[in-house]
This record gives sequence, C-alpha cells and structure tokens, in this order.
Amino acid sequence: MDPIRDIERVALLREPVRRRLYDVVRGSGSPVSREEAAAAAGVSRSLAAFHLDRLADAGLLEVEYRRLSGRRGRGAGRPAKLYRPGRDRVEVSFPPTRYALAGELMIRALREAGRGREPMESARRSSEAYGREAARELGRGIRRRAPLPRMGEALERLGFEPRDDGERVLLRNCPFHELARRDPELVCGMNEAFLRGLADGLTGGAAAVQPCAEEGYCCAVIRKAP
Repeated sequence: MDPIRDIERVALLREPVRRRLYDVVRGSGSPVSREEAAAAAGVSRSLAAFHLDRLADAGLLEVEYRRLSGRRGRGAGRPAKLYRPGRDRVEVSFPPTRYALAGELMIRALREAGRGREPMESARRSSEAYGREAARELGRGIRRRAPLPRMGEALERLGFEPRDDGERVLLRNCPFHELARRDPELVCGMNEAFLRGLADGLTGGAAAVQPCAEEGYCCAVIRKAP
C-alpha cells in the first residue's frame, strides 16, 4: 500500500545489468544461484551478487539457502544463496490507482451478497470492514496522534493525494477513478464506506467521513468528528 516504495522498486530496474539479472531469475523455473545468474547475464559473480542483493532488499526477489550438492553433514560445504521471484506485484501509475484494492472490496461484497444481503448494502458493509483491516496494517507505521494528520498520512500511502487545510482533509486523487466513472453509485459508495472504516480504525471515531461535491476532488472529505 505504499506507492513511493513501488516507484523506488521500479526505478531499480532502470539499471541494465540489474534488469537482465531480474529477467534471468523471473524466467527460470527454479531458484537461481549467483553463479548461474552471472553466467546467464554475462557479468562477473561479484557484480551479479551486488545487484541480486539490491533486488532482494527491495522485495523484487526472495532468497533461500540450500546445498546444491545434496550432501549433508561435515564436508558438505556451505549452503548456496539462491534467488527466486518475489511474490509481491509492483504497479505504478500517475496519479496512483488502486484497482487491486477495488477488486478486493468487490470480491468481499459478492461473498456477502451470496449470504442473502442486498448487493449494494453488502458492498458497503464489506468495504467498511476492510477499511478497519487496512487501519490496523497502516496504523503500525503512523506516529501522528491528531486525527486529521493521522488520516492524511494513511491516505497518502493509499494514493489519495490528501490535502489537509487544518479543518478537513480533501482528496485530490481518486484511486478508483475509471471505475467510478462507470458506476459512481457503487464505487463511490464503496469508497466512502472504506474510508469510514479506515477513519474508525485509525482515529477511534475522532474523524468523520462526509460526501464531497467540490470540483476536482474525490467523492469524500474527512473532518473532525463533532
């Protein structure tokens, strides 16, 4: 949920050797050693090791250790450091979009609808619940105590591009913009419910989410609760 981290990870792949090594690992059907990656990319082992570790530190690759000889015990040698593709997907857009988040909200809404609830109601109920889950995840990294700054920091990470004027937090970007244009009642309703859950989880009810009709802003605004 951190667009800045995604941008930094994509920027790592601008370096040609690093990109070749990344493609080698992704194209392999099994974990790759430093020696194998270096040979496939046509670079030295030390250079390959440097770039592979940078990719692993960024989460683009994952690391495991295994003895390639299959032998165990004394004399079997040290385990080799092997690399495999990272499990996280990286997506960057300007301004940020969060269609994976929208997809998660819709999946949950469909599950709720399958239990007999009206679809629009289930979409909003499940979106609000997911907002509370997101608050627990994001809240661990937020140190600000005041409700609006606390919400602003979380919304920045989610790609809403918040603007805090001291009285309210306006959202300059809708991460679900294209979907909202197609069905504003459904998508904006889900968005507002998600933000209510987020505000409840992050501020304990000290911040309130209200509809916003101001031109150029997202469908919701965050204010201090009465």
